[in-house]
Amino acid sequence: MTPEIVILAMIAAFLGLRLYSVLGRRAEHEEEPIQGRFEGRQGQPGAPRVPAPPRTEQRGDGRDDARSRAQQGHGLREMPLASSAVERGLAEIAQADRRFDAGAFMEGARSAYRMILEAFWKGDKAELRQLCDGDVYAGFAAAIDARIEAGETLDNRLIRIEECTFVTAGVDNGYARIGLRFRADIAAVTRSAEGVVIAGSLDDAIEAIDIWTFGRAVNSPDPDWLLEETDEG
Repeated sequence: MTPEIVILAMIAAFLGLRLYSVLGRRAEHEEEPIQGRFEGRQGQPGAPRVPAPPRTEQRGDGRDDARSRAQQGHGLREMPLASSAVERGLAEIAQADRRFDAGAFMEGARSAYRMILEAFWKGDKAELRQLCDGDVYAGFAAAIDARIEAGETLDNRLIRIEECTFVTAGVDNGYARIGLRFRADIAAVTRSAEGVVIAGSLDDAIEAIDIWTFGRAVNSPDPDWLLEETDEG
């Protein structure tokens, strides 16, 4: 065997040992259990981790303690900053309706905001009837009819929702209401019957600030909330 062959064999053996050592260490690390970001408190995969709320001292008839349990069980501790009155109102709703989850409600309200605006812009009365109460629907329907009579169409687009925050919340005689403040960027264009732009521009989005109030009976088997009031923010 020539010296060149011996040297090449030694180099190959050395590289082989290095590769084995690297792969071996990687495999050992891969076998270690890693706790996922969303592993639940009971180890259930996919369940969000909810921090335990601070303990509260029970006073009087225990309403403060009940409110704390409602906040813990319905995601109120993870909500964006809100006034103490709003937090109390959300806790009251959670106590009256054990299915209520503030985080899920906010996500649903953001979707409803987009759906209602787009339905109004398109003139889709059937969609609006499912998402709004009678008074709000009547207002939207009248505006759609006036637009159709004038031969105008809207070519509006919701660019983004910049902000969505709780402003009111509470239960009155078994009926829950929640008000949300939306701040959004909207590109608004009005076209004539001939398709000519008579107002607005798709190139320049305008800021829209609205306060929408949603409501539902807490004992209703229907889980859907309806839009029952709209105001400028």
